Amino acid sequence: MPLTPETLTRHELVGLDVEVVAASNPDAVGISGSVVMETTQLLTVERDARVWHVPKDSATFAFDVDGQTVRVEGDRLVARPARRTANAGESKWR
Repeated sequence: MPLTPETLTRHELVGLDVEVVAASNPDAVGISGSVVMETTQLLTVERDARVWHVPKDSATFAFDVDGQTVRVEGDRLVARPARRTANAGESKWR
């Protein structure tokens, strides 16, 4: 399945450009860079040798996909990456 704005939540996020556009922690808003690691609960974002760990469930992210900005509520991303990206069957992350 190709990466499109509609299928973003079913794909690997590492390597994508991202910005935190809303968060329960106001200090996290505005963090931007490339996703360098993903765990069940966190996205690790790096820019200019600085690294941030942003909790998924308390933030809204804007990803750049083919020149389009795709906004995703972080709670839709909370899962092990391997499980979230599985192609088989119906998925609540669709």
